Amino acid sequence: MTALDHYLEGFLEEPGYLDYARVGPCSAGVVAETLGQTETLSRARFGSLDHFHAQDQRLRSAVAEATGFRADQIVCEPNTTTGIMQAMFGLTGPVLLSPGDFPTVPFAAVRAAEALRVVTPIWLETDHGRVTPGQIREQLTSATAAVAVCLVDSRTGHRADLDGIRQVIGDRLLIVDAIQGFGAVDVPYEVADVVASGGQKWARAGWGTGFLALSDRAVERLVPVFSGFAGTDTAEPWDEVLPPSRSANAFRVSNGDSIAQARFATALEEVAGVGIRSIEDAINVNVAQLIDLADEFAIPVVSSRDDRERAGILVLEPPAAHLTLLGIALHNHGVTATTRDGTVRLSTHAALSPDTIDMLRGAFTSYATAVIY
Repeated sequence: MTALDHYLEGFLEEPGYLDYARVGPCSAGVVAETLGQTETLSRARFGSLDHFHAQDQRLRSAVAEATGFRADQIVCEPNTTTGIMQAMFGLTGPVLLSPGDFPTVPFAAVRAAEALRVVTPIWLETDHGRVTPGQIREQLTSATAAVAVCLVDSRTGHRADLDGIRQVIGDRLLIVDAIQGFGAVDVPYEVADVVASGGQKWARAGWGTGFLALSDRAVERLVPVFSGFAGTDTAEPWDEVLPPSRSANAFRVSNGDSIAQARFATALEEVAGVGIRSIEDAINVNVAQLIDLADEFAIPVVSSRDDRERAGILVLEPPAAHLTLLGIALHNHGVTATTRDGTVRLSTHAALSPDTIDMLRGAFTSYATAVIY
């Protein structure tokens, strides 16, 4: 059995699930880890609690391997949004970003601007939601302090070119919301200054899992506005309020959820065991199958057909008058997908069962028959 075969055995979802861009069902390994950690906590045997304290380092080490950042540049967060909020509230100066990105990014920028008045959102004009290095280059100014992007756009499926963006922005901070692609695509995270992600989608670790990775330059430039007692260099700072750590650790508010950290670490250890490149290749093969099926039934594909410009997302845009028919057909055949803004989003991981393909074919057949009728 190959490493990829072993990884694929950990997929537990029922046939018909094509909605990883919304949430990834937990892997078999994550389920087992959750049960084991919960059992340990419920028993609280003598000496067992120290085990939970070790999960923070375990997760940071796993994230370090996945991103190229050092473990000491990583802090655990409960989700992507908390990490992005930490970065935006700590920023000073104009930040260039797309108003069409997932709400995590624009909301964080606007809330920080409203509360502290030291960061200014500058709205990027995009190519139908696609953020490209060329557009960023054209709209940069000498005052721009940072550029914020989503690694993968959740509506178009477009993957941002992090290398290209880094080349055009120079030494400005590059802030990346990586949730829509983390654990599914092999990208150079190390060219970014801030990377935030959760583990509930492509990493398949469940909710309550996340991290914030900061380059040394980001630590120097960002102010740890929300820095709690856990963000100091002392484990338990009694009797005095110490200054924040001069490291990524400053961007902590409190101690993390150890069981959530263990779930996320397990998921990333599974990814490391097979290799992110192998996972991405398998996803590309599966997305190509879905594209071929959509083409067979003449359902317009509006997401990129280029492997380099996508992750595991396929976006279909039937005629507006037929959108409801397609949604009904998918529902009636047990296919889980997301319908939004006149499009249907299918998202597949490295595992794609023949039963799921058969169910999708049945849905497309029903849709095509209804349209013709």
